[in-house]
Amino acid sequence: MSLSGPDALRSLDDALRDVRREEDEVSRRVARSAELIAKFQETESELLRELAKVRLDPAVQAELAGQLTAAEARARDMLADHDKALDAAGVELRAVDAELADIAARRSGAVARLETTRAELDTLAKRVEAECLKDASYLALKAERDSLQAVADKSRSKTELAERDEAQKGQPYRADPLFMYLWERNWGTPQYKGKGLSATLDAWVARQVGYHEARANFALLNNIPLRLKAHAERQQQAADAASDALEEMESRALEVAGAAPMRQKLEAASEAIAQIEARVVALEDKRDSLVKAQRDLAQGSDPTFTDAIAGLAAVLAREDIRVLLSQARATRTGRDDTIVQQIEEVRKRSMEEKADSRDQKARLKTLAARRRELEDIQYEFRRQGFDNPRSTFREDNLVGDMLNEFLRGGISAADYWGRWRNSQSWSGGRRDQGFEWPDSSFGGGSGRRRGGFGGNMGLPPLGGPWGGQSGGNSGGGTFSRPREGTRGKRGSDSFKTGGGF
Repeated sequence: MSLSGPDALRSLDDALRDVRREEDEVSRRVARSAELIAKFQETESELLRELAKVRLDPAVQAELAGQLTAAEARARDMLADHDKALDAAGVELRAVDAELADIAARRSGAVARLETTRAELDTLAKRVEAECLKDASYLALKAERDSLQAVADKSRSKTELAERDEAQKGQPYRADPLFMYLWERNWGTPQYKGKGLSATLDAWVARQVGYHEARANFALLNNIPLRLKAHAERQQQAADAASDALEEMESRALEVAGAAPMRQKLEAASEAIAQIEARVVALEDKRDSLVKAQRDLAQGSDPTFTDAIAGLAAVLAREDIRVLLSQARATRTGRDDTIVQQIEEVRKRSMEEKADSRDQKARLKTLAARRRELEDIQYEFRRQGFDNPRSTFREDNLVGDMLNEFLRGGISAADYWGRWRNSQSWSGGRRDQGFEWPDSSFGGGSGRRRGGFGGNMGLPPLGGPWGGQSGGNSGGGTFSRPREGTRGKRGSDSFKTGGGF
């Protein structure tokens, strides 16, 4: 079962949205972990104050309580500011996501309009073709072009045959080191530079190997392909000139029939898609920066938050507090035991939360790398025009099992993109220099086709009018999407989309 270009792009869009959604969820989870760890510290501080009331004299108790209270207050204020900053980052991200969803729909509509205009131009070409096929001057020029191209093709075939013949028959000469020595020194020609004893020795060698007769035969073998190649090139130039004249006639006929406005519509649509594509890249880069900022906030790695939490942690780690806990454990009283058990439980839960937070932070890095790779693939997909309605893919599992495999890290982004390229084909016509025309289109023939009915009429290439690029090779492990900084590396942990892939 095949997969259409628009459906394929929609599937990639859905996958990217799921990756972004999970990235946001994990980021919120990390933020909750940072807040929980801070609250665990605050709870521990409160319990320590209770323990101090039981075990310390009023003066020491007041000094310790004052330090704990000050550190708690600072941490609490920072948590409030932290929550506000996270909320603001979330609002910005949701706004960018909404615009990305809107612009994807706009791009889809622009591509559909572009294809509609192309179809109209195809229809016009067929109609004008039928009219021109009744024109004696056009038919004569077409017959001349076809005849010249046939002669050029035949000349090229003769050249290839002569080259194979030379390669076979010339091998014994090239295998003879004495003959090739004299040949490379131009013996027997005005270009020979040997003198004195060297020339005498070369003459003796030439007599021994029968060089004069052999040289004439070898020179003839070499010259035949060269002469035939020059003749074939002249024939092809004549065929190209006739093809240019035919294309010029076809282009004039199309212009008279009203092709110019259609071409202008195509160029305008192509430019609109280029602008949309530039906006998509800008939005994705903006989103990437926002995600990085949100991740820093979620992880509590901004300096003010870190200092506030570290201040409370430093107070909790004081030597006198460690002594206080040690003494409370050593003396068995009901009140002491209860508070110590609560403190130990809080610390245990805090350690567990820190371990989970480390896992979630590693997950965030993996998700960010996968998202950027999927954005790269999407960019190449759109750049190649693979979302065109005439673009199809033989393997529908590209958006099924193979997509899951990529998202889990089983295959690299370059490998996954290579699968797309290898599976892709064009339906409903041939793709000639980036622009499709039905196989029955005017002009036909085996010569080059650049304009008129059989070529692209100077229109933007189907595969990549946006960004001023056409086609290109992006299957070798690199991507052409403009990026600032280095690309994230794929992590080794598994990938769970939560999106029902």
